[in-house]
Amino acid sequence: MRYMNTPEEALLEEVLMEEGPVKELVLHNDDVNTFEHVIDCLVEICQHEHVQAEQCAHIVHYNGKCSVKRGTFDQLEPRCTALLQRGLSAEIQ
Repeated sequence: MRYMNTPEEALLEEVLMEEGPVKELVLHNDDVNTFEHVIDCLVEICQHEHVQAEQCAHIVHYNGKCSVKRGTFDQLEPRCTALLQRGLSAEIQ
């Protein structure tokens, strides 16, 4: 599942395409982390608004995964590493 782009994010994605292929940071469901921990990580690491982080956490819980951020590999890799260090399951696709 993907979250909806705002007009600003759509413009940013156009710029990113010029810098390299656009990738997605995908968060996967697990039976370990609480909703609050996942939400806090998305707010801190991915700069989500609290409501957006809640929505992503619910999508992950019910669908098994959710795209939480788009960008180039170089932009997403540190965020993916930070999510993994906090015990979440994430990958770049």
